[in-house]
Amino acid sequence: MSRDGHTLENALGSVRIEADALSALVVAAAERVSGARVRRPRRGLDVVVADGRARVELELAARYGLVLPELAQSVQESVAGALRDAAGLDVEAVDVAVAELDL
Repeated sequence: MSRDGHTLENALGSVRIEADALSALVVAAAERVSGARVRRPRRGLDVVVADGRARVELELAARYGLVLPELAQSVQESVAGALRDAAGLDVEAVDVAVAELDL
C-alpha cells in the first residue's frame, strides 16, 4: 500500500494525489500489460513518495507460458510511465517480484 501521497504546487494552488490514488494508478498500469496481475494489492504493493520521487515494489502473478523477465520489464515501463505522466513523479525504481503463475 502506498505510504505517502504527492502534492503538486502551481500558480492556482495545490493538487494533492492521495496514496490510495497512486496505488490504484500503479495497479491499473501494471495490469494493462497482457498476462500480468498485481497479486494482493493491499499487501503486495508498496509505493513510497518523497520529494517528488517514487519507489515502487509490487508482486505479480504472471500468465503461464510468458517470458517472465520480459513481462516484468513491460510492467516496470508501464508503471514508471503512468506515474511520470499522470502524477508528475520522477520514478527511481519499480521493483517487480513474480510470485505466482496463473495457469
